[in-house]
Amino acid sequence: MTSGFVVIRDTTPAAAIPKGAVVAMGNFDGVHLGHRAVIAAALQMGQAHGRPALAVTFEPHPRSFFSPNTPQFRLTDEVSKLRLLAGTGLSGAVVMTFDKGRAGTTAQDFIRHDLIERLGISGIAVGYDFHFGKGRVGSPSLLVSEAPRLGIEVDVQAHVDIDERPVSSSAIRMALAEGQIDDATAMLGGPWFVAGTVIHGEKRGRDLGYPTANIRLDRNCGLKHGIYAVRVGRGDARDHARLDGVASFGRRPTFDNGAPLLEVFLFDFKGDLYGTSLDVAFVAFIRDEVKFDGVEALVRQMDDDSAKARAALAAAPDAFPKLGEID
Repeated sequence: MTSGFVVIRDTTPAAAIPKGAVVAMGNFDGVHLGHRAVIAAALQMGQAHGRPALAVTFEPHPRSFFSPNTPQFRLTDEVSKLRLLAGTGLSGAVVMTFDKGRAGTTAQDFIRHDLIERLGISGIAVGYDFHFGKGRVGSPSLLVSEAPRLGIEVDVQAHVDIDERPVSSSAIRMALAEGQIDDATAMLGGPWFVAGTVIHGEKRGRDLGYPTANIRLDRNCGLKHGIYAVRVGRGDARDHARLDGVASFGRRPTFDNGAPLLEVFLFDFKGDLYGTSLDVAFVAFIRDEVKFDGVEALVRQMDDDSAKARAALAAAPDAFPKLGEID
């Protein structure tokens, strides 16, 4: 857990921004191993010079701004991203609003105004493929060429590979869409998770002996419909109780084939969770979502799913994302 993680926005007074910080800059969707290499470089640079290290990121994601009508499967919403960043050891994050004005800012003006004049950075770490500024003209090579004149240190991180495949947010999205939880976990450096508030459902699970905590995920969530072994967190990072369970994400074809819903059955738990915020980490894929001929067949399958989920979770006792608190 990281304490004192601060979030700096466009409206934050200049006097409240720590000058001379080192920054790790990127979109950081998912905060995967490639992102963590950039963050580690910034932390190392900051430690070497006695400077705080911050993330610089953009909201909404630039893809959403440029293609507002194209569904965007985000690995992490803004708050989840910040909580993951807070768990890396960074001192804080600068969240820059990505709007028409910022999209039209040239790379040179962005460096001069946003990075040097407003943030007063002393160093910056970026990934090899990160681009910024109008027309995506800004690049790692531009930062390197400008570094001597600006008096800043620049670190450019190469791509991170797993089994000779580059780690990327798009590769993780594809893995989740295919139910390849192990691949997604490896690229993320920990389980993929979602956060949401428990809502009232049809309460069918209660009648079947499997009462569930229901969470409506983002409509663009591209996770494969199916059954998963999950680990669930309640409370903040200082008091984060963990519970194991089995979850279904999908349309419930046996009953109503409705809008996608995440339904979580928590093992060995009794209590009212309505209105509670939960973190649900996906540890293993159990099976595809299928339609059953009747309730008895469904319950037999749920018993089997639960046994398989318990086994998967027992084999991964520490599986949970490292999250921090946001001030």
